[in-house]
Amino acid sequence: MRIRETALPGLLIIEPRVFRDARGFFVETWHATRYAELGIPVPFVQDNLSRSVGNVLRGLHWQWRHPQGKLVRVTQGEVFDVAVDVRPDSPTFGRWESVVLSADNCWQYWIPEGFAHGFYVLSEVAQIEYKCTAFYDAEGEHGLIWNDPDLAINWPVSAPLLSPRDQAHPRFTEIFGQPPR
Repeated sequence: MRIRETALPGLLIIEPRVFRDARGFFVETWHATRYAELGIPVPFVQDNLSRSVGNVLRGLHWQWRHPQGKLVRVTQGEVFDVAVDVRPDSPTFGRWESVVLSADNCWQYWIPEGFAHGFYVLSEVAQIEYKCTAFYDAEGEHGLIWNDPDLAINWPVSAPLLSPRDQAHPRFTEIFGQPPR
């Protein structure tokens, strides 16, 4: 397994070892001991599956009251996946990172607690699975508008398909009272 650290502390891109042959492939998607060695020792309490059609953008979401760490992977298609540091005491507060996850590359994105998360579907259909360190808390969930000019995320789209909720999220400065660092 290859680990790529990002410019945002704790945010990791995990490239598991994939065994391919003429029949297909095999990949180990979770191994508690190996992932604990990477600093991901937390127990996961909830697994989620999201399926979206092309041009859908979901996010940017996070939970305040019960923050979630997420181990994200794509089982069908391809997505442009984004994490934004929303930890006010962090030196990288308001900065973002992205990675292209696909069923073909089998990469995973470890998004620790304190990050907003979103993704844009690059393929005709995409299916995303993610393991969470805390249960979903609808009352504690928050979001940022996907195209906030202060964040300046380099999304590969200008007019995505959004839910009404994702269209109405506030800007970073409206929530935090200050621009990203």
